[in-house]
Amino acid sequence: MKLLFLASASLVFVTYAGYPLGLYVCARLWPRPVARAAIFPNISIVLAARNEEKYLPEKLRNLAALDYPAGLLEIIVVSDGSTDGTGEILRQWQGRGIRAVLLANHRGKAMALNQGAALARGELICFTDARQRIATDGLRNLAANFADPEVGCASGALVLGDERSGASADGAGLYWRLEKRIRNWEAVSGSTVGATGAFYAVRKENLVPLPPGTILDDVYIPMHVARQGKRVIFDPAAVAWDGLRPTPKQEFRRRVRTLTGNYQLLQLAPWLMTRSNPLRAQFLCHKLLRLLAPFALLGVLVSTLWIRQGIYELLLGLQFLLYALAALPLPGALSRLSSGSRAFLLLNTAAAVAFVYFITGKKAAWAR
Repeated sequence: MKLLFLASASLVFVTYAGYPLGLYVCARLWPRPVARAAIFPNISIVLAARNEEKYLPEKLRNLAALDYPAGLLEIIVVSDGSTDGTGEILRQWQGRGIRAVLLANHRGKAMALNQGAALARGELICFTDARQRIATDGLRNLAANFADPEVGCASGALVLGDERSGASADGAGLYWRLEKRIRNWEAVSGSTVGATGAFYAVRKENLVPLPPGTILDDVYIPMHVARQGKRVIFDPAAVAWDGLRPTPKQEFRRRVRTLTGNYQLLQLAPWLMTRSNPLRAQFLCHKLLRLLAPFALLGVLVSTLWIRQGIYELLLGLQFLLYALAALPLPGALSRLSSGSRAFLLLNTAAAVAFVYFITGKKAAWAR
């Protein structure tokens, strides 16, 4: 049982503390600065939309207001077999700086993105989603990274909240702030694993088509860019805002879909775990260990319950405290402890469900 505890605790430590600490040290001691400059390449923004009549009008106004030369910006919106008013909204915007592609049948986000990218004329292809708002200077800041010829993909930074109230301080917001720090440290020391799906750009020459049904285009595409010898950068100055406050159920479903996508990546791109992946160690620590973490947490709990003496009894009590915090509505500043505990528990429960989805072959569909 002590061996089980040691193995399980080590995996949990590496996943949530060891890897971030190692990245921080590498970023401080061996940074690789990006040669940013104010450049204005031709950019094609590609947006895949399915039944987005609620968010699409505001998104189109947001894209039209970006601080970027209009003659160098192309906006392509692909309606993926929408059955609501999405098509009518696009028809109204057609000819006002928007190229609309109306697919009669639902083919999935991956195929919609491929369709839009195939029509794009820009040197850079920028992918975004319907709900999030890009900061006025976001595209200009993102493009500046491509002044460095080593950069093949640049990811923006998604901020949970809005421009008026600022970033969210709840559990999901805390988790996402920590995740952005990890991505930033990865990028500063070399390349980050994946991009922010709501706002990222890639050189057209480095873009690869997405296989049908791909869940995580924002990991699949950047990893292929890295495979071609280019850097994948995270830029905290290129901001996109997301003001949606998801319910725990919505957040759980999103996490399950994302983590299921990590399993899918191993099927779509088995080379990710071979030497042909220059970011193999980062991919393992950042993506795959999180899939194993819930089983490691179970191993820690079972082993400490079994031994239950000395330091192990103390560790057992700390585990019960961590899980109890998720259910306690603590007041004031202490509420961040309970929301953080809930976010941690939600993440690991979603990882366990994603494993069940993977072994049973259940699909996590593209959902708004």
